[in-house]
Amino acid sequence: MDPATIRQHIVDTHPGTYVLEANGDLYFVHDPARDLPPERQLPWATIVTSDAHDTASDLGRPGVFRLNIGLPKALFAELWPAGAEHDRTALDVLVPHPVYGPMHWVAVLNPDTSWPTVRDLLARAHALAERKYANASRRRDGA
Repeated sequence: MDPATIRQHIVDTHPGTYVLEANGDLYFVHDPARDLPPERQLPWATIVTSDAHDTASDLGRPGVFRLNIGLPKALFAELWPAGAEHDRTALDVLVPHPVYGPMHWVAVLNPDTSWPTVRDLLARAHALAERKYANASRRRDGA
């Protein structure tokens, strides 16, 4: 998989998602009405291509990128019991995000054979983003 293919998959299969781009990185935001104020446009998945944000994954290697996915807390806990060690430079291996793991984010460098699992995690992360958006809309509308 490459970033362009993953981007197209996310946009095609996760309604209400749009892509913000900055410095070669992609941020997938669920905002179907495009009515969230900028400070509330939080991504549910990202693709980063450099070590600009952290160096844990060694993204300076040619062709290496990291797909990051924000998961529900319970799902994250099922996947990774506390205290386990992870090689955050390994390709095609799901690991807790090097910085945002405590916030239930996972990461995978250059997904390939992991793609079926990654695709499922993307669907579950998008469902969480949909719920968050619906909750925010109800609060904003006073319901």
